Amino acid sequence: MTATRRPSLVDQVRQGLLDDLLAGKLEAGAKLPNENEIAERFGVSRATVREAVLGLMQAGYLARRHGSGTYVTKAPRSRHALDTTVSYTAMIREAGHEPSVTVISKVVREPTEDERHALDLGAEETVLELERVRFADRRPVIYSRDRIAAALLRDVPDDAFDRSLYALLDSTGHAVARASAELLPTLADTKLSRLLEVKRGAPLLHINQVDYDARSRAVMLSLEWHVADAFELIVNRRAS
Repeated sequence: MTATRRPSLVDQVRQGLLDDLLAGKLEAGAKLPNENEIAERFGVSRATVREAVLGLMQAGYLARRHGSGTYVTKAPRSRHALDTTVSYTAMIREAGHEPSVTVISKVVREPTEDERHALDLGAEETVLELERVRFADRRPVIYSRDRIAAALLRDVPDDAFDRSLYALLDSTGHAVARASAELLPTLADTKLSRLLEVKRGAPLLHINQVDYDARSRAVMLSLEWHVADAFELIVNRRAS
């Protein structure tokens, strides 16, 4: 049996300060409290604080200004694992930002053959297509095109589509149970640069995803483009 290594005091202080950065308690440009204050907060020595702060400086999150103090240079990206389905509204809120959504377009139309097959639609069934931009503190971070069988959300009012689609599907009895996603690096074209307020050619993460309910029926097809530096999406892998 292998003993689990306990975090050192330096690790605990470093993680505590990192949590402050993630929660927005210390924003870019803010001055770090002095060593005595940090030492008292965590119950450690000033030498431990110095080592913890040095680690954050080496990671690029803090910078020391001679004769002035230590300042926050940037906030770390929030990390989110892709081994669970992600509600981006919740993800943005958990990262300490205020989420909001702008609906660019909402149309009900005939599905393409690929959409009809993927969503298992009948000959007369239609799809609801939504184009939306998600914001974190008024910064655009995700542009998405979502397609759902129109019958699933027939009774949802028009003003509800700026909310989480996962929550809407759940409220109509079609909760998402799992998803399959393909991740591809891409570059912003003219439309994406305008919608996400990035330079044309800026790197983006493109996600092509299918969401399934508990009966393994596909309920939503999504195409998403994420601003590369907004969030850190990670994949947890297990040994076979």
